Order: sequence, then C-alpha cells, then structure tokens
Amino acid sequence: MPDRSADRGDRGARVDARGWGWRHAGRRLPAVSDLDLVVEPGERVLLLGASGAGKSTLLAGLAGVLGGDDEGDATGELLVDGRLPADQRGRVGLVLQDPDSQVVLARVGDDVAFGCENLGVPRDEIWRRVDESLDDVGLDLPRSASTSALSGGQKQRLALAGALAMRPGLVLLDEPTASLDPAGVVEVRDSVHRALDRTGATLVVVEHRVSVWSPVVDRVVVLAAGGGVLADGHPDDVLVAERDRLTAAGVWVPGVAPVVPPRTRTTATTLLTADDLAVGRRGRRGPAVATGVDLTVSSGRALAVTGPNGAGKSTLALTLAGLLSTAGGSLVASPELADDAGPTPSRWRSRELLTRVGTVFQDPEHQFLTATVRAELAVGPEALGAPPARVADRVDHLLERLRLDHLALANPFTLSGGEKRRLSVATVLATRPRLLVLDEPTFGQDARTWRELVLLLAELLDEGSAVAAVTHDAEFVEALADDRLVLPAGARTVAA
Repeated sequence: MPDRSADRGDRGARVDARGWGWRHAGRRLPAVSDLDLVVEPGERVLLLGASGAGKSTLLAGLAGVLGGDDEGDATGELLVDGRLPADQRGRVGLVLQDPDSQVVLARVGDDVAFGCENLGVPRDEIWRRVDESLDDVGLDLPRSASTSALSGGQKQRLALAGALAMRPGLVLLDEPTASLDPAGVVEVRDSVHRALDRTGATLVVVEHRVSVWSPVVDRVVVLAAGGGVLADGHPDDVLVAERDRLTAAGVWVPGVAPVVPPRTRTTATTLLTADDLAVGRRGRRGPAVATGVDLTVSSGRALAVTGPNGAGKSTLALTLAGLLSTAGGSLVASPELADDAGPTPSRWRSRELLTRVGTVFQDPEHQFLTATVRAELAVGPEALGAPPARVADRVDHLLERLRLDHLALANPFTLSGGEKRRLSVATVLATRPRLLVLDEPTFGQDARTWRELVLLLAELLDEGSAVAAVTHDAEFVEALADDRLVLPAGARTVAA
C-alpha cells in the first residue's frame, strides 16, 4: 500500500467555522452555537471557556467524531482544509480527555503504530515514528509493554504518542496534561512544541490551566457559555485586556486564584490506619505497585495523595475505599468508621460501603448508572431509604451548587468532561459518607466550579467527614489538604 501520509505533516491544516453549532441529543441547550472562527495553517491556539462551553464538542467536531443525526443536530458549517472533518480524519490527530477510551491494542508499540498503519505508512517508517513519539512524550516503556497495566497518566502519554506518530496537519488536544504529574506536564507540553516545530502542524489545545500552554501558543480563543466567542487574540492581549471578563466567566487567568474561606478545624478521630501497606491492581493475587505505605485517615481532615504517574496512587485509592484487597501489610478501619461491619473494608458489602465510604473513580463514566443527571444523584439516597422529599431537596441543592441544574434531565454520558467530573463527585456527596475517596476530583473544572467543589468538600470536613484525594492539583492541595502522602515511583512512600 502506498504511503499516503508523506505530505500530511509538512504544512498545517486550516479550520473554518461559519455559524457552526451542535446540540447533543437529549440536551435542552446546544453545546456550541453561533461560532464563527478561522484558524490559519500553522497557528497554535489555546481554546478556553467555562466548563460546558463546548470546547470538547468543537474538538470532536473538527475530528469528525461527533456522530450522526441520532447523536445530535449540527447547524452552520465546520471545515478542515475546505472539506468536512469526517472526510479528513487522516489529516487530524485527536487526544481526548479520557485516556481509557483511546487505548486500542494490547501492547504499547502496537497501539502507537495503529494510526500509522491505517494511513499506509511503510513498516520501517512506522517503527521509527513509534520510538520517536514514545521518546517525545517521555513514556519510557518497551514496545511490548501491556497497555492494560498502564496508569491513567501513562495512557494519556500513550494516546498523545499515537496522535503525534501520524504526523497530522491538525493536532487537537483535549486537556492533555490533566492526568499528568507536574514534571510530566512540562515534558508533554514541550514534546508537542517540538513536534509542531518539526511538522508545521496547526494546534488547537483545550486546557483550563492557562499558564501551562500560554508560553507555546500564539493565540487564545475563549468560547462564551451562551454561544459565540468571548475573546480572541494574542495571549498577552487577551489575558491582560480581558482579565476581568475572563475571571467572571470562570477562566483560570494566571495570577488570579479562586478565593476559598478558611476552614473550621474539628476534633479528629481515626477512621483508617495503614501499616506497611502494599497495594496492587489484583490485590494479593498480583504484583504490588506501591509498598511501605503508612498513613492515617481521620475525621475532619483531608489527606492528599500525590506523586508521579505510575506510582500506584489510584490503586491505593481503590484499596482505601474497600474496592481492592490489600497486597500486603495491613489496612484497618476503626470502630468509628466500621461500626458492626468489621475492620477490613474490602470485606464490606456494597450497602455497608454506601454510608461509610464514597468513591469517585479516575474515570467518572465508570460510576454512572441511570439515564438522567437528576436520577443519578438520587441513586444513593434512595438506596438508603431516604424519604422522597429529602432526596429531592438534596438533589436540587447539589444541582444548583455544582452548576448542573440546567442539565438535570440530560443523559450523564452526554456531558462535558468537567460536567461529568462534577456529577461523579456530587453522587458521592449525596449520601454524605464518613470517608470520601476521590481520584482527581477537580479534573476539567473552570475556576468557578473548582471553587464550589472545594467549598462543598470543606463543608463535609467541617461536619466531621474525612477526605482522601489523589491529585496533581497544587491549588487543591493548598486549599484543602491537612496531610499529604507522596508515592514516589519505584520507592517506599514519603509522608509530608
């Protein structure tokens, strides 16, 4: 098969949107509307906007993966190099918010090579690109490594490597560094920068944290929540001249941090204690991914679990939540938490877990059960037998606080990444458990929704609940954490 990709990466693609909009099926309001936008070949654009403004929808539209008429309705025109995006998929490389949804094959090398093979790139050239792309994104693994054993952050690097290997004329990145540790954020951003310099490709990147990408882009476009464009121009001009308007819209403007009131400190009671704990993805049946964990989780206190990608943070979270058995050492629930359920969380029944431990997974879609946002929030309280009036009051409160009220009847799977994350946290808050175990709870949030999430968690802490959160969000740690546990890669844990 001839190499049809030879001229794909030597110039950037052009984007044209004329009055374009998209309304997902089952949603009352359009995700994007009245968008007029031109991106010239080779431009590097940072796309901003409040959570739910339609940033991810626009990227999916440019990649030609929004679906057919049964998925939603389009208005206006959206073109890549003068053609419909669905006819230009070999010209466009897309990295999504959810790394799990992008893993195709069982081995790392094969997964990176998949797109190149579909483009008809010669075999020898494919493997040169695979190795180069893996090196670019800092994924130091053999081609034969299993993709199922990767952490969320490693899968995100894998997806980026696969996109860069295709040498696309248009690179679309949707929160590409949200699952990465701080060193990985800089490494991946710089690898994208180098790849663009090498190929001349056009870039459109969605990222709430502006300071990460502003040094390497030449244009900032801010989508307005009600449709159209709120601001457009050089990064310095937009971020300075439009500072107040952007802050009011929830954009993370560098130097402007959300104000979080100081917490009320309560008397702490031990709920969970880990002693020389080892954790693994298969409990005692598989290898440990983190060892030597010593920690205490106490009522009224927040524990932040940090560390590099692949260190075992998410596995530790699932173990603390009673969803995985320990791989070694001990994890003991105090009578204050366990009551009559026994001291071993992994042996608790689902109903016993419901009031004791609430878990937010790294991928929010893994915990959605119903067809509407309102019904999703009611699942836990109804399972506990709460009266209908109390369930309705609690659901309405959470919908309003987390800016999901306009989505009450929407299907959870049609929400934006940030909206899905808020919903997944809200489903746990609805049952008011004694311990909340959260994996990247602030992923995809604008400044306003980030503040509301932090305030809600602070209220629960003040009421005596405990929080254990896996996070790369330094602002979250600063605002909420009382204690911190660092999981170094390949080493014993370090308390800080």
